[in-house]
Amino acid sequence: MTKKIGVGSLIAFLLFFVFSLGAFAQEKITLGYSVQDLGNQYWYTVAQGVKDRASELGNVDVVVLDARTDPSAQLAQVEDLVQQKVDLILLSPWDPDPGGSAVEIANEAGIPVIVLDVGVNSGRIETFIVSDNYEGGQLAGEFVAEKIGKGGQVAIIQCQLGYVIPALREKGFEDTMAKYDIEVVAKQPADSQRSLGMTVMEDFIQAHPDLDAVFACNDEMALGALEAVRGAGLQNKIMVVGFDAIHDALVSIKEGGLAATVAQQPYEMGKMGVDCALKVLNGEKLDETIYIPVVLVTPENVDEFLKE
Repeated sequence: MTKKIGVGSLIAFLLFFVFSLGAFAQEKITLGYSVQDLGNQYWYTVAQGVKDRASELGNVDVVVLDARTDPSAQLAQVEDLVQQKVDLILLSPWDPDPGGSAVEIANEAGIPVIVLDVGVNSGRIETFIVSDNYEGGQLAGEFVAEKIGKGGQVAIIQCQLGYVIPALREKGFEDTMAKYDIEVVAKQPADSQRSLGMTVMEDFIQAHPDLDAVFACNDEMALGALEAVRGAGLQNKIMVVGFDAIHDALVSIKEGGLAATVAQQPYEMGKMGVDCALKVLNGEKLDETIYIPVVLVTPENVDEFLKE
């Protein structure tokens, strides 16, 4: 026997359905973010963008975990986020290989992953949010070439070898040096650390007395290199250019230290990560890669970035 539903009952049911959808829309969403190193100003700023955007939205909670440059710790963090049953994981891996393993752990649990700024070599991700690092290297190269002209000598301080993103910065810079017939006389990694950047630069100064400029693939290393240059009394001879536009680097440019840096907008990257997470959870398909614009920062425009 079929039971007929009266108009009043139908209206009541529809109202209940609509209100239920509204309640679902406001249901708390929990995101996890495992970041490679909060001791680095750049990553601290990305994480701050994630947290601020979540706070603005009101219905998003975020768990931020600091891997402190330890890939094993990052794997454990992703496992912990899986156990917490977060809705989506944001990941900035220390290394592309263990980063891929972390993504695979989330894949097995059916938890979507968005990767911010450092790529992974395996696993399935929803999108990769990253700056146009090759273009950034070109911008740095054009600036150096304009300042020192043809026939000069430059060196490059690399991030961790094998990392795709900083390698693109290096490639963009090197290609530009070749365009202007400027010789790259030395390259050496300093693992994204300020103290190692200083040590590597000291070695460059000893080995290459005619050096005109150094390009460091991140600002932490650039600031370390600047300390070495100043320690040798060569601040009027060797120009130091960085990449990331962290606050310390901007202040250094303002005070006549670093010559330039490339701004990646890490805060916007963090906010974009949250916005993209909500789109994924809403069933939207994202582009494979989403690029954040880069800008060259010099003494002429540094005040604009210090205001942000």
